[in-house]
Amino acid sequence: MIRRTRLVVTIGALIASGAALAQTAEQVFSTKKTVNLYIGYTPGGSYDLYGRLVAQHLGRHLPGKPTVIPNNMPGAGSLTAANYVNDVAPKDGTALALVSETAAMEQALGNPAAKFDATKFTWIGRVASSNNIHLVWHTAKAQSVEDAKTIEMTVAGTGPANLAEAVPRLLNAIAGTKFKIISGYQAAGPGMLAMERGEVDGTGTSWAIVKATKQEWLEKKIAKIILQDVPERSPELPDVPALPEFGQTPEDKQVLGLYASGGAIGRAFFGPPGIPPQIAKALRDGFAAMVKDPDFLADLKKANLDVEPATAAELQKVVEATVKVPDSVRARVRAIFGN
Repeated sequence: MIRRTRLVVTIGALIASGAALAQTAEQVFSTKKTVNLYIGYTPGGSYDLYGRLVAQHLGRHLPGKPTVIPNNMPGAGSLTAANYVNDVAPKDGTALALVSETAAMEQALGNPAAKFDATKFTWIGRVASSNNIHLVWHTAKAQSVEDAKTIEMTVAGTGPANLAEAVPRLLNAIAGTKFKIISGYQAAGPGMLAMERGEVDGTGTSWAIVKATKQEWLEKKIAKIILQDVPERSPELPDVPALPEFGQTPEDKQVLGLYASGGAIGRAFFGPPGIPPQIAKALRDGFAAMVKDPDFLADLKKANLDVEPATAAELQKVVEATVKVPDSVRARVRAIFGN
C-alpha cells in the first residue's frame, strides 16, 4: 500500500512538472503577475541604477505585461544573490538577477562562495559593458598607483568578489603597491561616501556611476581616477592606466588581464538554470525589444548611463571562455588570495 501511494505521488509530481513545462510565457506571467529582479548590491551604485531602470521597462515587453520588482540582495560581493537565484528562486521565469560581472571568474578561480555554475545560468541579455575605475580623494598623500608603491593608501573594500577589493590585493602582490583595504562597505555608494568623508583615501566604482552622479568631483579636481580595470585604456580615459599595464611578466599580465576582462559581461541579466525554453525565449525577446525602446533609451540618457547591448548567446560565449582559466593562472591567483 505504501509503495502504491509513493508511486501515485511520483506520477502526480511528474504530471505536474510536465504541465509546468508546457505552460506558455503568457500563462506564467499572467498568472504570477510579477517578476522579481534580485540586484546583488545596495542602492546607489551602477548595478542598482541599471537594475531599477530595467525593472521599470522590461515588463511592458513580456507576455502578460508582469510587474518587475527590483530587490536589493547584497552580500559576498553579490554572490549571495547569485547563489539564491541558482538554488532557491523559482525556475519558471519569474526570478532574474543582476550580479557582479566577475561572478563567472570567481567560479573559475574556485571561490568557495560561488556555489553555482555560471555556464548553466539562463542568460537573458546585457544592457551595457562596463569600465570599473579606482578613485583617490584630493587629500590623500598618494595620488597614483605609482605613488601607492611607496605610500600606503587606504581603500574601501566592498566584498572579496568585487573589483574594488580584489584589484588592490592583486596589485599589492604583483606590483608591490601598499593598498590597505578597509572592508565592510556593501557597495560603491557607501565606498564613495567613505572617501568623501575622509574615512579612506580611495575607492572603486564604475565609470558609468561617476559620469552619472559625480562629474563635479572631476571638474573641481577633488577626486582623481587613477586606474581602470579594462584590457586597454578607454578612449574616454586615455590618460588613465589600464590594469594589465602593471604586470611585469607575461604571467602577471595574464592574471591582471583576467580581472580586466569582466567588462564584456558588464551589466548582464540572467535567470536560474532550468527555465523552460519557451519562457527563456520570451524573456530574451522581451529584453531585446526593451534595449531598443525609445523610452528606455531616453531614461538611460537622462541618467547619463551608457548602453551597449549583448545577446544571451554572446554572453554565454564570454562566460564559457571565462571559466576556462589556465591552471597556471588559477594557481597564481590562489597563491595571492590564499584560497
